[in-house]
Amino acid sequence: MHDAPRGDHRTTLLIVIAIALALLAFHIATNNQYGFHRDELQTVDDARHMDWGFVAYPPVTPFFGWLSHLLFGDSLRGYRFFPALAQSLVMILAALMARELGGRRLAQLIAALAVMVAPVSLAAGALYQYVSFDFLWWVLLAYLVIRLRRTEDDRLWLPIGAVIGLGMMTKYTMLFLALGLVTGVLLDARRYLRSKWLWAGVALSLAIFLPHAIWQFRHDFITADFLRHIHERDVRIGRTKNFLPEQFLIGANLFTVPIWLAGLYFYFRHPEGRSFRILGWMFIVPLVFFVIAKGRGYYMAPAYPMLLAAGAVFLEHWVSNRRPKPSRAIVAATSAMIAVGGVLVAPIAMPLVPVNSALFQKIDNDDFREEIGWPELVQEVARIRDTLPATEKNNFGILAGNYGEAGAINLLGSQYGLPRAISGTNSFWLRSYPQNEPQTLIVLGFSRRGLEEVFQQCELAGKITNSYGVKNEESEDHPEIYVCRTLRQPWPEFWKTFRRFG
Repeated sequence: MHDAPRGDHRTTLLIVIAIALALLAFHIATNNQYGFHRDELQTVDDARHMDWGFVAYPPVTPFFGWLSHLLFGDSLRGYRFFPALAQSLVMILAALMARELGGRRLAQLIAALAVMVAPVSLAAGALYQYVSFDFLWWVLLAYLVIRLRRTEDDRLWLPIGAVIGLGMMTKYTMLFLALGLVTGVLLDARRYLRSKWLWAGVALSLAIFLPHAIWQFRHDFITADFLRHIHERDVRIGRTKNFLPEQFLIGANLFTVPIWLAGLYFYFRHPEGRSFRILGWMFIVPLVFFVIAKGRGYYMAPAYPMLLAAGAVFLEHWVSNRRPKPSRAIVAATSAMIAVGGVLVAPIAMPLVPVNSALFQKIDNDDFREEIGWPELVQEVARIRDTLPATEKNNFGILAGNYGEAGAINLLGSQYGLPRAISGTNSFWLRSYPQNEPQTLIVLGFSRRGLEEVFQQCELAGKITNSYGVKNEESEDHPEIYVCRTLRQPWPEFWKTFRRFG
């Protein structure tokens, strides 16, 4: 494949950047349609207690929450700005990967647009979660490896190591991609094992991850217990059973499947892709590991941009060898498929449909439903607080059953003068309970039977609802709010048995 003139590459890059900025602007405009997601509420609260680690994840994602709070306050758009920016950068990196693989304007644009309409990428730009940043590190690592293979500049092992370290400080699944890279080096590029830069990159990645490793050691590797619990739960309730089918539905857009399949062929079989075969192993190895380990379908989503970039280059090369009329028809059909895929997926992956519409109820996306009702929940807790006897108002607590409830109280409760919530879930448990050990508690997220085993007295005080009548975990699974008095055990003894994972 022949390189395009430098000016042509520059113009193409400017077009891709313009599209990426338009996507960012669209996310910013629509990202406050509903409300905070349950998982976001946990991460926002963790961001206010910055540390080198948290029970549910390493520190990078809470750090971006800390930065967002510093820049934008407690704005929902503000917390989702960096996730949206990360996905716009992913688009640009997809185009750059296609360029490094020899692609011209057509390949770069197809790669960028195909990545843009991927369901997980669209959703990751609309939620403040580690998925967004994990996606970015996977794609950035793939880009650096492609550039390494094209330039043979061994110094690139340093940024490769840095990205692996940042990825591990974001989500542990980066380890599987790193194992794919190791496999590719051992099978197709063993000469790098003699490079001092590779080992310097390894050292850098370990140095970046070291503070979190020390945190885990000091906290008895609590995250291992968390991950074991979550994985067993996911397998038990069937969240992992459709891993392979979901690779065609959510890993990348269904309408772009031919492109990423062509990309996989490019890396393993095409003459001009053989020098980049490491990228093929960086896809195959995590895929196999996730199948064996029973991972969730979206875990592989960040691996598809490197296939889509290669598939776009393959397509461009293929149509360039055809007559003009068939070539134009193929390009038009590909463009139409990407456009249709984007139009169909966007309302399912992004908060676009009004909550009070019939279409919202039909959309199969539980994430949307978990963004509804948090202000009403906090308001109801404040109402119940106001009904307490004056003697109890000075020393009462709020006990929350899950991190969404605790995070909502802590984020939204200050306007009602509510105290910080007490919860045994994830890192809330590490933050313990107040020194004044309240004996009267407003309790939400528990069954009455469970509470009667813990407290001497409990009475129903209210229910969790939302103004839209949306059915979600709060309104359906445990809507009752109780006022409970006097623990059956002293607080220290109760707390030892109260640790939860979720």
